Amino acid sequence: MADASRGRRLWLREARRQLDEHRRREAAPIPRSRPERRAEAKRRLEQELECERRANEAYEQYRANGRMRDGRRFGMPPKPYEPPETPQGEVNLTDPDARLIKARRGFVLGYNAQAAVDENQIVLAAEIEIESGDFGHFEPMVNAIQTELEKAGVTDKPQVAAADAGYWNEQQIDNVVADRGIQVLIPPDGSERDGERPGWQGGRYSWMRTVLSTPHAQELYRHRKMTVEPMFGHTKHNRGYTRFHRRGRAAVRTEWRLIAATHNLAKLHKHRLAVA
Repeated sequence: MADASRGRRLWLREARRQLDEHRRREAAPIPRSRPERRAEAKRRLEQELECERRANEAYEQYRANGRMRDGRRFGMPPKPYEPPETPQGEVNLTDPDARLIKARRGFVLGYNAQAAVDENQIVLAAEIEIESGDFGHFEPMVNAIQTELEKAGVTDKPQVAAADAGYWNEQQIDNVVADRGIQVLIPPDGSERDGERPGWQGGRYSWMRTVLSTPHAQELYRHRKMTVEPMFGHTKHNRGYTRFHRRGRAAVRTEWRLIAATHNLAKLHKHRLAVA
């Protein structure tokens, strides 16, 4: 039953991911009136309940008719899912798109601002996510970089992508290396951890640790702290952007990209002054 419960959770997680992707593509301005926002919150809760129902129906059908990797049928079917009669959960009426994000001092209602920069601290891509933490955002940011470069008419392709341990995702690392030919530098162990993570030995973990132990990779990875970290520090502490002022995923993304664009303009202006 433990495996069945885990399988059900995985199907539900994928269904929620697809729903979130649909909402991202269909992102619209947040209604101004409170009654309209209440109606939107009700619609979202009902949408999430329907998503949960469909995911569980699909999972139970898979367990009834599908087969395991070795060709055998599954054993005893899982306990049927009993959905609640009414939607559960909460939706913030001020900004239904926002989520609780883990911050330095607890949790705040907001967004996860993502940015990728080059060796000159020029922002190549700036995106907004609603999930707290960086897991799962590595490949989407690489895709965003390539999209932005193509739009700008830049033919040069990234050769190396460096990120901190929070971005570790084996499947996404494989995709970036194999499909795009980009060398990935992501330590499997956080900087605050003493030693290796329990159970994270062999395979890709050992391969990445071996790569990062070479002098060339160490030199490349050190540049990360001198590029993306200063960009965030400068934006928050020197420019004073510590919170977003707009509501809704689409509006916040526009605001974040405007902040990144002005960062780039200031960098280019400083460069031109230095050359002059």
